[in-house]
Amino acid sequence: MASTLVSDLLSFLRLSPTPFHATSNIADRLANHGFTRLRERDHWSLTRPGKYFVTRNDSSIIAFQLGTEDTSECGLRLIGAHTDSPCLKPKPYPNLNQKRYAQWGVEVYGGVLLNPWFDRDLSLAGKVSFSMKGEGIRHLLVDFKRPIAVIPSLAIHLDREANSNRSINAQTDLPPISARSEKDLADLLKTEISRQLTNLGVTLASEPQVLAWDLCFYDTQPPGLVGLDEEFITSARLDNLLSCFLATEALISATSGPDQWIVFNDHEEVGSTSLSGADGTFLSDVLHRVMPDESARLRALAQSMLISTDNAHGVHPNYAQKHDANHGPLLNEGPVIKINANQRYATSADSHAVFAQLCTEHAIPFQKFVTRSDMGCGSTIGPITAAKLGISTIDVGLPTFAMHSIRETAGAEDAQHLVRALTEFLSLASAPVSLPIA
Repeated sequence: MASTLVSDLLSFLRLSPTPFHATSNIADRLANHGFTRLRERDHWSLTRPGKYFVTRNDSSIIAFQLGTEDTSECGLRLIGAHTDSPCLKPKPYPNLNQKRYAQWGVEVYGGVLLNPWFDRDLSLAGKVSFSMKGEGIRHLLVDFKRPIAVIPSLAIHLDREANSNRSINAQTDLPPISARSEKDLADLLKTEISRQLTNLGVTLASEPQVLAWDLCFYDTQPPGLVGLDEEFITSARLDNLLSCFLATEALISATSGPDQWIVFNDHEEVGSTSLSGADGTFLSDVLHRVMPDESARLRALAQSMLISTDNAHGVHPNYAQKHDANHGPLLNEGPVIKINANQRYATSADSHAVFAQLCTEHAIPFQKFVTRSDMGCGSTIGPITAAKLGISTIDVGLPTFAMHSIRETAGAEDAQHLVRALTEFLSLASAPVSLPIA
């Protein structure tokens, strides 16, 4: 039987098909636990103790609990993650009517594992900007929820090499099919906007005019537990909504102590350089407003630590040779410290030691990952944030199968392990830094 934590995680994943929905759901959960919403355009009047959160672009969120201690003396505890996942996004002019089938022109967002997108029941969700007569620009989160499209595979009879030598052309092979007749697909959005506004009790004086959108196709198969003993979580977007959810739970559960922060950025999967990405100004802007005195802020950051939480590659039993023989993380064996000599991960000896000691003291299992020396290594928001703030950082994640697939797999027990580690980290009373070399 699933724990309450895992059940809540599955519900969060199901209700968060896009970064916008994930951010909205996290904001609602924080508000329900006493956090006050701030807006960047407003003047802030903060009190200690106090609990606050702020969003940017509706797809990134920062939340923080201000303690009663002098931050310049004890530093901050921060957990970072990202809200976006690889997917297919409709183009601005999506209509592709071929052989009288209504199809969507799509762009590939991030490093998508494309093969698993075929033969899935796809829906569409995201943010739509629109106007109505006599009103300004409005924004709405939409979610069709029901399957509205499919990308059928080409039958094996027409592609005898499909199982041995298949390549996918993102322009020609991926357009999803939505109907047997020619349709203006933007009309579907108008209808959906009208339906959702009506459900919200909004009286429509005119038909909405769709101006722009940021939408994602997603698989309608709900998240679930798999295995004889239900040991595995299977879902879309485990990378990295799994980390976002667990970090949020840790913040809510953490005991009083130093200032405690969670930072979830959008656009990690495409390099983080954006208004709401980790390579933008969101976190530094908020830190400046919370701690306007530069000297006190720099002193605090020098005694602070960030855990960058992003999924790790679990060793796949069918492809064990893809891992270094000594560094193959196993599912349900605890969170993974991610290390890379070329700084693709931000883990240092200092931050590594702090996390290892924390896990050891609280009997939390943990593992270590280094990629094979003859293979490339991905990266996270960790090195970016560490470089921008000058803050001690460690990259940690839960081992996962099929990362960047439309359906990924992680360990149910690992969720419990990581939330415990993150909660204990946020509650560290003393500055998590090592003594200088004698």
